[in-house]
Amino acid sequence: MECFYMVTKSSEKILIANVPVSPDHYIGGQRVSSKRTFTVISPIDESVLGEVAAGGEKEVDEAVTAALKAYPEWAALGPKGRGAYLRRFADIVESRVEELAAVETASNGSLLESGRLRVMKRAAYNIRFFAEWAETLKGESWESNGTQYNVLYQPSGVSALITPWNAPLMLTTWKVGPALAAGNTVVVKPPEWAPFTCSLLADCAEEAGLPAGVLNIVQGIGEEAGAALTQHSGISRISFTGSVETGRIIGKVAADRIVPASMELGGKSPLVVFADSDFEAAVKTALGQYDNAGQVCLAGTRILVEESIADKFLDAMKEGAKKIVLGDPRNKETDVGPLITREHFMRVQGFVERAKEQGATVAYGGKVSEKLGGLYFEPTLFVDVPEHAEILKEEVFGPVLTFQTFRTEEEAIEMANNTEYGLAATVFTGSAERAQRVGSSIIGGTVWINTFFARDLSAPFGGSKKSGIGREGGDFSFDFFCDIQTVACKTGSFTS
Repeated sequence: MECFYMVTKSSEKILIANVPVSPDHYIGGQRVSSKRTFTVISPIDESVLGEVAAGGEKEVDEAVTAALKAYPEWAALGPKGRGAYLRRFADIVESRVEELAAVETASNGSLLESGRLRVMKRAAYNIRFFAEWAETLKGESWESNGTQYNVLYQPSGVSALITPWNAPLMLTTWKVGPALAAGNTVVVKPPEWAPFTCSLLADCAEEAGLPAGVLNIVQGIGEEAGAALTQHSGISRISFTGSVETGRIIGKVAADRIVPASMELGGKSPLVVFADSDFEAAVKTALGQYDNAGQVCLAGTRILVEESIADKFLDAMKEGAKKIVLGDPRNKETDVGPLITREHFMRVQGFVERAKEQGATVAYGGKVSEKLGGLYFEPTLFVDVPEHAEILKEEVFGPVLTFQTFRTEEEAIEMANNTEYGLAATVFTGSAERAQRVGSSIIGGTVWINTFFARDLSAPFGGSKKSGIGREGGDFSFDFFCDIQTVACKTGSFTS
């Protein structure tokens, strides 16, 4: 992404969906400008939304310094003291759902109705949930061989949080919530393709009265601001959601600095349908994988159907796809919106063209919408895909699914696991015994049975194999963001 020099005033606001948004960083409770900016484009019509401050080593150092300064007092508040701030923070986010949803839709092309009804509310809930969880979190205590053991969850310092563009606000608070509740201070590097709701999050934090330096936002591109943040000596935790390629870079930096890193790196998840399943529910779920134009890490993009019902299932998908409304994400009737940027559009289109060249057949879609043009790529399904084809192996992150068949349970499991990823899987079956066998045999951080996208924030979330390192959610988030300490005291050392 190209950056260029210009002077930006720290009091400047730009209008995104008629909502005033600061294009600047938020460091130590103040808006801070940079000499350089980068351009943000709306995927809806590829119009320019604005110029955003492009941070680098200088801005990152200022943010980490502010976070380090705020850390001792924030940590000393304890879970209940921090909880009062965080509940106010969550309430303010919730009160601004409408404008947050409008800004996020303008920024990343996600469905406005979904943002209003679910995603922005979940962003607020993330903060509230972890504030409450921290207040009840207690480490184990036990006595053994004349010694009393107590496990404590201690704050660990400053956390670097690097977040993705497909659901930027919700996935930022998924990290901010537990990090702040744990007693850490944070520096967030928002996604450069969709940075604006994170800027509004800083406004919410300020309105909630969070002490200066507790939450810091440094805008910028990954190779500059992200790299400087992960390499900074003041960082004690790194939480990243994004691509495998960037994850490798961050992993090397974290290893060199011996800093704990949690990484969710995407997937190539299977959706397995057995003949004894609820047919209509399975078809509906398969078509639902086009949600957010397929720009969802958990999407079940490899549709695996038992051979005896495969023809019927494929026909149902073809009919269902005809009813999918591709269009402006601000319209209620729209089911699928645009891809995020021209660069990403070309990436998705490249996958599609190579799949054709490698022998796969397009059942439907496979091209940009002739009616809409722009970044509106038609929901696509490939059939007769050769086993060696790239489209079966690599994450496309677009509205592109593949369709394969299997004959036996063993074959279904083998096909489901035939990937270097392991984030999630979905299984449809009418047999409880089969659900247990198959669900426990598929390699994936989350396996859904006869449902999809069910999420409880206390459950561990993360991936196996190339899909990531570590788990977050409930206690697992605090296992990561905290320094876990064991205090061992000789039993009977102190008498009253």
